[in-house]
Amino acid sequence: MRVPRGEARARLIEAARSLVRRKGFAATSVDDLCAAAGVTKGAFFHHFASKEALGVALIDDWTETTGVMFTAHPYNSLPDPLDRVFGYVELRRQILGQPIPEFTCVAGTTVQEAYETSTPIREAAERSVTSGFEHVRPHLAEALAAHPVPGVTAEGLAQQFQVAVQGGIILAKALNSPAPAREAFNHLERYLRLLFGRPA
Repeated sequence: MRVPRGEARARLIEAARSLVRRKGFAATSVDDLCAAAGVTKGAFFHHFASKEALGVALIDDWTETTGVMFTAHPYNSLPDPLDRVFGYVELRRQILGQPIPEFTCVAGTTVQEAYETSTPIREAAERSVTSGFEHVRPHLAEALAAHPVPGVTAEGLAQQFQVAVQGGIILAKALNSPAPAREAFNHLERYLRLLFGRPA
């Protein structure tokens, strides 16, 4: 069945999101992508000059999609910035209720394989991770303005969130369980509560 005009690119990105999360970027071939998307190789190369170009588009699409999800979440409307931060942590824990491939990060998965061999993919991953900082950094900045902690910056704490996210995902894959990822967020929340003097 012929894919409706204008849908091939979106189908390829959707297929890539699923395959890369399960198989990795290197193990996902153009043939795999075309078969999963139901498109021809001609359609693939009409939209993407190379598999690398698809990788960049995949990560940028991931960044946009997750950005919309986090921005729209109700925790952003809580009056207390620390409650917003804990709301973000709780959302991250809820995401872990899915099968492991469904909560893995497309940018993190791809850049682990290609950071040294593909500058465009590494730069797309940098944009994505930086976007990840921005989901929580403004809330942390407000919390620190209200409750200063010597030597602690919003930027540094936002990076620590990404350490918990990406490190937790790697442990979940290695141990074939979401439990270590969940525990990474539990420890992050304990640290933040100690840092800001906010009991559970």
